Amino acid sequence: MSDRPEISELKLRNHIESLIFVAENPISLKDINDTLQKSIDLSFSEEMIDQSIEALREKYASDESAIELVNIGRGLLFMTKADYHKSISTFLNLTAKKRLSRPAMETLAIIAYKQPVTKVDIEQIRGVSADYSIQKLLEKELIETAGRAETVGKPLLYQTSSLFMQYFGLNTMKDLPKYSEIIPEVNRIEQEMVQNTEQNTPDTSATIQNES
Repeated sequence: MSDRPEISELKLRNHIESLIFVAENPISLKDINDTLQKSIDLSFSEEMIDQSIEALREKYASDESAIELVNIGRGLLFMTKADYHKSISTFLNLTAKKRLSRPAMETLAIIAYKQPVTKVDIEQIRGVSADYSIQKLLEKELIETAGRAETVGKPLLYQTSSLFMQYFGLNTMKDLPKYSEIIPEVNRIEQEMVQNTEQNTPDTSATIQNES
């Protein structure tokens, strides 16, 4: 008689469900199997795991659940259904504003709407140094570098990360509210910059007429 433990289909499904639930990133079938083998000293065929996953998929496909099981790349992740994104977005925006300082929110808004963008561009819009805000946003993994600009000095370019979408409960970047609604003060400063630039641009048409 074997000393190896046995596990029912329900228990296997529950183990897999718990692993997907706690995974911060999409979890692969290999990671699931490796974890189960180490934790309960059992390995399972790909077919058995697939059956459990399909059972979970059917369970969460029901209208009784606001969660669904989705494939992202080669992994699995629980996500909220699209019908509830607006409520989640509202909640996450409220909580995110509490966690992020105003300068960080302003910097993040500029990056989200202008990406990819350099630190110099951000500072020109805000009118102050963005070093600290960029560092904090990088630490929170809400932004990431996107290569270097083809300008003098080749400064780093910044863009929002995949975590940014999850953090604010967005399905696509089209779900972002209007720029002026998020950071009206930054929008006002930027508009003033454009107006000042236009006012300071010499009228070359009058010069050409005089020369002719």
